[in-house]
Amino acid sequence: MALALVPEAVAFAFVAGVHPLVGLYAAFLVGLITALIGGRPGMISGATGALAVVMVSLVASHGVEYLFAAVVLMGIFQILAGVFKLGKFIRMVPHPVMLGFVNGLAIVIFLAQLGQFKIAGADGQLEWITGQSLYMMLGLVGLTMGIIFFMPKLTKVVPAPLVGIGVVSFLVIGLQLDVRTVGDLASISGGLPTFHIPMVPLTLETLWVILPYSLILAAIGLIESLLTLNLVCEITDTKGGASKECVAQGVANTVTGFFGGMGGCAMIGQSMINVSSGGRQRLSGISAALFLLCFILFASPLIEQIPLAALVGVMFMVVIGTFAWSSFRIINKIPRSDAFVLVLVSGVTVVSDLAVAVIVGVIVAALVYAWETAKKMHVTTHVTPDGTKVYQLEGPLFFGSVTSFQNLFDPRNDPDDVVIDFQNSRVVDHSGLQAIDSLAIKYNNAGKQLHLRHLSADCRKLLHNARNMVEISVLEDPKYGVAADYDTKFAE
Repeated sequence: MALALVPEAVAFAFVAGVHPLVGLYAAFLVGLITALIGGRPGMISGATGALAVVMVSLVASHGVEYLFAAVVLMGIFQILAGVFKLGKFIRMVPHPVMLGFVNGLAIVIFLAQLGQFKIAGADGQLEWITGQSLYMMLGLVGLTMGIIFFMPKLTKVVPAPLVGIGVVSFLVIGLQLDVRTVGDLASISGGLPTFHIPMVPLTLETLWVILPYSLILAAIGLIESLLTLNLVCEITDTKGGASKECVAQGVANTVTGFFGGMGGCAMIGQSMINVSSGGRQRLSGISAALFLLCFILFASPLIEQIPLAALVGVMFMVVIGTFAWSSFRIINKIPRSDAFVLVLVSGVTVVSDLAVAVIVGVIVAALVYAWETAKKMHVTTHVTPDGTKVYQLEGPLFFGSVTSFQNLFDPRNDPDDVVIDFQNSRVVDHSGLQAIDSLAIKYNNAGKQLHLRHLSADCRKLLHNARNMVEISVLEDPKYGVAADYDTKFAE
């Protein structure tokens, strides 16, 4: 597991424009702290690409010290999110958004590995490798994938990714094959991370510089971590603590910022490797972090000899395991709106980032739900022996169904006494209150009396609390001829 953290941390450090050790220290500290106190044992956290792409502009414009300060503030925001239990709102993410998230993330992981098939040309520009180098790379990647696929059929005592990396590494070293290794990316040799207060001016100007970055980083980190938590919980059929994970991520990033790390969050690819290899307890995450530190301190010359092809093969298997292949089977069986959300989130994840994709997916899903719910507003009518017309409402009364609600009534042609029965309906928001108020005015102008019946206790409370928000209080102002009738069995 620790081996898979090395190239990712180094690569994301390059993306953010910082030294590789800044990424490695983040992978160690964030991974260790979240493994110790996180809300889902077995999850792996570290430096991620979703955060790196946000950090690059801050580093380019103000330097790495401002990044460390932003990471500290990011951690504080995440701790507050956990304290106020904001993590529970992750339950608002619909299943199609989850499927789109894992599919998009699998594509992003796949595309990220394609960079290993490029080398710098004579003009300094990256070019695709060709010829024997390409065939050698593909062969080693395929060998690694084959070992990872077949190894569990023989034994599960040793993690298959570790066997794949080990076999391919020994093969490359033994045959002295000319392939790129981890050491070609950068040296990972270093010492223990040391306490370091970010060297930035303690002024409001500094705060305004890092504040937007910290907020975005905190949001992206929590969304990716909580979605990964939910995914791991589904795979392992266990429960996780969302608020606890928020606090753990916050503590980890705050500490990391003071020890020269670039911050991080949960890593779905490495988490999937860990869980699929049987690492479902805290010890697996703790071990991965400690082994990573050992690589930095003692074993960097050996780790730097691992061929990149082996690590690419591991990540390709992660892609295969992460992608929700069942989505192809169900795409024609689920509602078209859900299918659209699934594809939309996948696409936005690839072209933008995870946070934007999830937010877009939730908004679209919410709008679709509101539209479909609004269409459920309908009414049945009957006239009582005393000539009163009763409207029996069906469906919630909220901003989306107000127009349908208003079109159900005919104040001009209705009898003098009209009853709206809310037994099978609910007043949800202020738009619903305003719709009732407007309807009361129409009946009053027509010289007719309107009665409201069977309002639930929460609806009556909503109307009562909003009496100063609407122009006409339909429950208390008698000059508009509106009465509120409640059966005793509903008032109790």
